[in-house]
Amino acid sequence: MTIGEQQAVGVEPTTSPPSSADVLAQLERIRLSAEFDAPDRDRKFLAYVVEETLAGRGERIKAYSIATEVFGRDSSFDPQTDPAVRIEAGRIRRALERYYLVAGRNDPIVIRMPKGAYVPTFERRADRHPATDKASATPSQALPINRRYRRPIMLGAAALACGLAGLSAGFLLFPGSNAATGGSDGPNIPKLIVTPFEDLSGTRQSAMMARGLTDEVVGNLARFKEIVPVTRDDPLRKPGDRAYALEGRVRFEGERLRLVVRLVQRSDGSVVWANTYDERLQSGETIDLQARTAAAISSAVAEPYGAVSQASSAELRRSVPEEWQAYACTLTYYDRRGDADPQSRRAVQDCLQRATRRFPTYATAWALLSMSYVDALRNRFAPSTSSDVLEQAGEAAARAVELAPLDVRALEAQMLVFFGRGDVDAALAVGARARALNPNDTELAAAYGLRLALSGQWETGCKLLSDATAHNLGQTGAFEVALATCAYFGGDYVAAERWVRLANAGAGPADRVLLLAILGKLGKIDQAQEERRWLEANAPAILGDLGQVIAFQFRRPEDQHRLLDGLRAAGVSVPEAEYQQAGAGSAIR
Repeated sequence: MTIGEQQAVGVEPTTSPPSSADVLAQLERIRLSAEFDAPDRDRKFLAYVVEETLAGRGERIKAYSIATEVFGRDSSFDPQTDPAVRIEAGRIRRALERYYLVAGRNDPIVIRMPKGAYVPTFERRADRHPATDKASATPSQALPINRRYRRPIMLGAAALACGLAGLSAGFLLFPGSNAATGGSDGPNIPKLIVTPFEDLSGTRQSAMMARGLTDEVVGNLARFKEIVPVTRDDPLRKPGDRAYALEGRVRFEGERLRLVVRLVQRSDGSVVWANTYDERLQSGETIDLQARTAAAISSAVAEPYGAVSQASSAELRRSVPEEWQAYACTLTYYDRRGDADPQSRRAVQDCLQRATRRFPTYATAWALLSMSYVDALRNRFAPSTSSDVLEQAGEAAARAVELAPLDVRALEAQMLVFFGRGDVDAALAVGARARALNPNDTELAAAYGLRLALSGQWETGCKLLSDATAHNLGQTGAFEVALATCAYFGGDYVAAERWVRLANAGAGPADRVLLLAILGKLGKIDQAQEERRWLEANAPAILGDLGQVIAFQFRRPEDQHRLLDGLRAAGVSVPEAEYQQAGAGSAIR
């Protein structure tokens, strides 16, 4: 890194390197931070390379030494055929970038691991002079700072073809025998460049507000793992990179604040999303206003159905470059999650399986794979050995959490698995933890809210679900069906029908069971017969195993009994033993 480059990113020139004590203190600060999103093995990896470099043994830091001394591999480890060290190094680079965006914005020392190498660099921030630090560097303590460099990521020689060109078809595959080995550290996901919000009023108050809003937005965006937020553009960005810029303009007029925000696609400068936020600034509410507005912006932009996802989905429908296939799989999952076609769902599941094989540390793909297994069980698309499928879901969720313990999507998957197993308390505990990590994630809020409702906390859960739906930009039916559930168990069958009709026209079998019960309660027997005929023709397994299907989602006997009531009214044959058993359980409670 040149002196000019160092100054541009807030780092002092190499004439004032940090001391060993400074670096070790910074290392400990990073390793103990909850915002350093990396498993224990990567924390050990980082400690190893930092300590070896400080000890003057940087030249011996190779993939082989890391594998044998950190990961416990034996002497047969071959870095040419086993990408484990390269993959974990990429994860550490991303975790460090996120850490310095959130918790480490004001830390005195910056630790980086340059791409293409494992020897870290240590740099002092420009706003911290060594004379003011507690442990300033002496000539004997000074460390040589390695010059940072970049090199293009080398892609695999064999191009991977896409099964179908369109995202909407849901058949994005990774054909070929080389699908299990990736040519880069991890999958491509969109990069979001947050530019400093512009102050249009030119007052001290507006300048502070612009800076505060920028910081708050960056902090909130870093909680979402579906994007990579950065605060400056990369001049060496590859032509195929998918990058967006978030721009904002702040204007004050008396006590009125107007913030105009837009999302720009970097490739062609097109504006893909924009919004205006008007607030009235009350005395002493500056911080609350910043937090509230930043939360709304980050949610609208970065969540799974947000502006970045929608813009990327529209672009990838036209063509899916090889390097974007794994990310495209995650978009397809959300796009097809309400689809009644089992082949379409299976194709998405296959795509996610291939994504996890090609990128074994892609936590989002593992989480969505787990959720796809749970979806299959709920709709009885899975084979009769449902315990095996739930075990697969649990393994995928556990892998996602191991890779990214602070990833809300990983925790959401784990919550759904626990709930599917009947461990409601564990499910709600995981959901509460995920909600605390990112309260602005409407996908998680809706899933958690529904599980709260189904556990008996109907008022609290349905309120959370309703709020999430109101703030979500583009859900594809899952939210509406959940609201229909709330309305049904609240006794408002008219609203329940309205909500379920607003869901995806290709609703899955489980959603049609709910509609059937609603129609039964409303006395719409002719329409109920049409739904029953559809289920008999397209999902006979779900009618043949109604008790298990209902118990998988509705864990309380009283809720099962109320749904069976609606199904009986719709003319569905419900075995008397099942009906009485649910009723007895309801009476006991």
